[in-house]
Amino acid sequence: MWPFNRKPKEETRSAGSGFTAEIMSARESYIAGRRGIAELTATAQSCVSLWEGAFALADVSGTDMLDRRSLALVARSLALRGEAVFLIRETGLVPCADWDLRTRDGKPTAYRVSISEAGGGRTETALAGEVLHIRIGCDPVAPYYGTAPLKRASLTAGMLHAVESALAEVFEFGPLGSSIVPFPESPETDLESIGRGFRGRRGRVLLRESVNVSAAGGPAPQADWRPQSVSPDLEKSMTTETLAAARESVCGVFGVLPSLFVAQAQGPLVREAQRHLAGWTLQPIAMLLAEEASTKLGSEIMIDVMRPLQAFDAGGRARAMATILEALGKAKESGLAPGDVNAALTLVNWGDDDKVA
Repeated sequence: MWPFNRKPKEETRSAGSGFTAEIMSARESYIAGRRGIAELTATAQSCVSLWEGAFALADVSGTDMLDRRSLALVARSLALRGEAVFLIRETGLVPCADWDLRTRDGKPTAYRVSISEAGGGRTETALAGEVLHIRIGCDPVAPYYGTAPLKRASLTAGMLHAVESALAEVFEFGPLGSSIVPFPESPETDLESIGRGFRGRRGRVLLRESVNVSAAGGPAPQADWRPQSVSPDLEKSMTTETLAAARESVCGVFGVLPSLFVAQAQGPLVREAQRHLAGWTLQPIAMLLAEEASTKLGSEIMIDVMRPLQAFDAGGRARAMATILEALGKAKESGLAPGDVNAALTLVNWGDDDKVA
């Protein structure tokens, strides 16, 4: 029997934009970041570590599913990818390496998730109620996708990467510390010997004979041993200012005050930076996570990052509390009704229904 078919069968191959390619691309972006450049710099990783540590310390009430390991993974995924997806199982939350989703009215209805395993990953299909999906920086065009902080500041991230790459190349290939020393006319072999003699003679006194000779251009100058440095002048290129500005912009994108990384930073400045990061960046993200978890897990969940980080002015709060207690004591001595006290507190936005929010 003829082992080959007369008519070749139609061969099916995976497309370049198929699911396998998407998984490989997602894994690459998960490791190296969305663009693979500034995410690997020390500035970005320092900010990511602050997010990760803050969420790992957060107080969670209402559920045992959000353990500290899962919260740290959520923070790192949000900082680098702008999204975090976890599969809800009885044993806990299962982190997903990659996912695909279907939407209706702009809201996810079903997911196809990839879960990493030591011996190879697996793929599962789940409804939206079985998946915990947190996203930040959503665009109205695609509200079901999140964007990473550095993706929203791609120009700054690219500048930081370009400056750091240029500096790395200068320090690797540039003639730093090299000098050109004029020398009278000598054979090439003698110049090579003299060059090898200078090498490795750090801190020693080298004595070389120098003579003034006359050549076609006239006599050589007296200072024929004056060296000329060939080290690149980086000060004129303003690399220091550019690098500092790019780092400060990257810190600002992550909600970190650049002054936190200043060598002269004092205690009050560090506390203000912590308060700014926790109050304006991390706590709103924690509320988004708490709302998503409350909807999917079926219980009222609250996540607090302010108290564990001590992101408040302890002295100021103590003074405010002492003042309030003193005022309440005087109001009680004066015989004021509770309604009158609440009306007075409402005037300074501390009473009930103060219309502050």
